[in-house]
Amino acid sequence: MKQADIVITTAKSAGFCFGVDRAVKLVYEALDAGKRVATLGPIVHNASVVNDLLERGARIISDVSELHDGETLIIRAHGVGRAVYEALDARGNEVIDATCPFVARIHRIVTEQTAAGRHILIAGDPTHPEIQGIVGHCTQNYTVFKDQTELKYLIDRTLPQRLALIAQTTYNKILWGECMKLLPSDDPDLLVFDTICNATAARQSDADALSKASDLMIVAGGRHSSNTVKLYDVCRRNCPTWHIEDPAELSALTAELCEAAQAALRAKPAESRILHIGITAGASTPAHIIKEVQTNMSEIIDTINTTPESEEFSFEAELEKSFRKIRKGDRVRGIVASISGNSEVMVDLGAKQTGYITLSELTTDTSKKPSDIVKVGDELDLVVIQVNDAEGTVQLSKRRVDELIGFETIKNAMESKEVLEGTVQSVVKGGLLASCNGVHVFIPASRSGLSRGADLSVLLKQNVRFIIVDVNEQRRRAVGSIRDVQFAERDAAKAKFWETAKVGDVFTGEVKSLTNYGAFVDLGGIDGMVHVSELSWSRIHQPSDVVAVGDTIEVFIKALNPETGRISLGHRRPEDNPWLKFLNGYHVGDVVEATVVSITAFGAFARITDGIDGLIHISQLSNERVANVKDVVSIGDTVTVKITAIDEEKKRISLSIRAVGEDAAEEEEQEAPVEAAEEVVYSDDAPAEAPAEDAAE
Repeated sequence: MKQADIVITTAKSAGFCFGVDRAVKLVYEALDAGKRVATLGPIVHNASVVNDLLERGARIISDVSELHDGETLIIRAHGVGRAVYEALDARGNEVIDATCPFVARIHRIVTEQTAAGRHILIAGDPTHPEIQGIVGHCTQNYTVFKDQTELKYLIDRTLPQRLALIAQTTYNKILWGECMKLLPSDDPDLLVFDTICNATAARQSDADALSKASDLMIVAGGRHSSNTVKLYDVCRRNCPTWHIEDPAELSALTAELCEAAQAALRAKPAESRILHIGITAGASTPAHIIKEVQTNMSEIIDTINTTPESEEFSFEAELEKSFRKIRKGDRVRGIVASISGNSEVMVDLGAKQTGYITLSELTTDTSKKPSDIVKVGDELDLVVIQVNDAEGTVQLSKRRVDELIGFETIKNAMESKEVLEGTVQSVVKGGLLASCNGVHVFIPASRSGLSRGADLSVLLKQNVRFIIVDVNEQRRRAVGSIRDVQFAERDAAKAKFWETAKVGDVFTGEVKSLTNYGAFVDLGGIDGMVHVSELSWSRIHQPSDVVAVGDTIEVFIKALNPETGRISLGHRRPEDNPWLKFLNGYHVGDVVEATVVSITAFGAFARITDGIDGLIHISQLSNERVANVKDVVSIGDTVTVKITAIDEEKKRISLSIRAVGEDAAEEEEQEAPVEAAEEVVYSDDAPAEAPAEDAAE
């Protein structure tokens, strides 16, 4: 077959859409103007574009709090929620809003409709940044659904009567049509807004038509690009389709593409063997990548072994040609054919030999079995360890490929200071070994984030976050630091704290340490101190009488000093003040039960209620003269006393046992019967004598 028999067609609508093109240009213009630029998330779901912007000095941040002073923030085409705009206003940084006009229209729609009391149904991916931004302009009355199945489930449930329906701008047009069929056509309280971007709809429509007319399709675009993934879904319904992010990926697919092309040709009549190849690209794919895909595909198709029309086609011969020669050390791609218990995985390499991977060559994690790592049908990148032509087997390793790829990730992470995550596999001499991207990273004890001499085994099998501080490329060894991540996070938390903290703010924190004069409490990356006098309304000797390290307590800010970095905290609440409780519940003249808690030379102190003691002066212990307080009361005695005085200013209370006796005597005297006249009885054997009163007269 001649080159003229191969037709490569690129969809007219492939590549950058208006919104993405505008956003990317705004970033380049800001950089060219000498501005320090940060984007809230990747400006576009395309690695080559993002990497070029990073090399030119742009930064990617995930939260407004990460902005540096003087930096210009660019909001990407996906848009953001209302809370982000409010946070940016509070910071005062310059903002360039590159939100796609079609997305901004959706923001206005949901704002108006939620304000009108409607429940918003949103068709799209709840994890996509565009949807997250849309949700940020709704109140609580919204629901996100992915497809017609989820929509039917929602319709079958009881939903608010007044509904408004919108879709993500890149939502699949075919799925949207299916969803529309489920909606009642005569519901006056249902509003449907067609918010799928015209360019997106045209791109999907073009891809659908092109894939129906093609023998195979290539879809170029980011792996995480929503609209690119939807193009792939549209095309693969009609013909064999491959989704690539970078044109360089095509070289690894050469054999696969050639096999698919040959299969398509074999299925055609001999007189019309024309191979049609279609190419389309997502909205985040720049023109130069589409051009590279076209060029690379032309070169690949040139390698297809075609049969002259005069020759009889032989399937067996073509099948033999498709088999690859496999050698030790080759990088190959295979599909998992079966999983054998806990020992190995069988792999189809598209070759005469059968490939297998032992558990030790599948993963470094000894706690996992093969089915935890892969499943039948998975496509794997592998390296050939050994070829046994006699037995027709090839021993393969996934672990070694993972290590190669992982080590590149590790090296890049060291340069970018990216925070990585890994699992601590073992405790070794001097530190820890953590597994990350298939690579063992050594974390010295001094960088473990634990205190000196601490038991490192507390981190065993735990997920940890660290940065790479050193790499040995020859030995493929890396050194990480958990401590540096903790320091950085603590510094960030401190900066955020000082930006927002004010006197009176309430926190729930963990007690980190104790001293004789107070307790230090973690407020989230920064410590404040509760003075011993603020820990309890009761008199205590030391903080450990009230709290222990590790306790979680509620505190509030009493004072702040940004210059010294000191934060004074309070713990005891005014409403728990025992003195105020006493004043509200007791008054002068009340008779109460009290417990003697201490004895002095001048009297005894008795506890009326928790934290409140009153003094029973020695003169108030009895109606009789008392020489020694201990002769009348002992510590622990419960006595009945009368509150005779309350000094609110000095917080002193005077008590009296004597007054209780006097009150009782007076009450008894008042209750005794009153006689009409006094009767005087004279004894017969005693001399008659007048009463004293009479004598006085």
